Amino acid sequence: MTSSLPIRQPCPPGACNCGREQLQEAPGADLRILLLTRQEERRLLDRLENLQSLEDLERMQRRMYEQLGIRLAIAPGFNEVRSMRGIDIRIDELPGLCRKTRQSIPAAIRRGLEKHPEIAYRLLDAHDLLRNA
Repeated sequence: MTSSLPIRQPCPPGACNCGREQLQEAPGADLRILLLTRQEERRLLDRLENLQSLEDLERMQRRMYEQLGIRLAIAPGFNEVRSMRGIDIRIDELPGLCRKTRQSIPAAIRRGLEKHPEIAYRLLDAHDLLRNA
């Protein structure tokens, strides 16, 4: 006897442009993103807000890709980085990823970086921005 994994409830009609319907209808589509229920999303956001190190952030990026298919790119922005808003956080297009989730993941990462600015400094250093400082 196998139990099916819980999947995310659909957004109200017209409230989101996530493409969930097309994802479910496509044969052979990657449905991992539908495993991100609202409860699991809250756990993910809490985890991202409580990052402890740059390695922890990189591990979360890998796990998000492995388990949900979410590709997350974090790098210093094009212009000068004066605050956490200067760090560019992008999520690749992914059918089935809710619009609100797409906005809340970068916000949670920024809150985590504000709590632990040393992570942001290590991120900048990894991109050779602080080599002469």
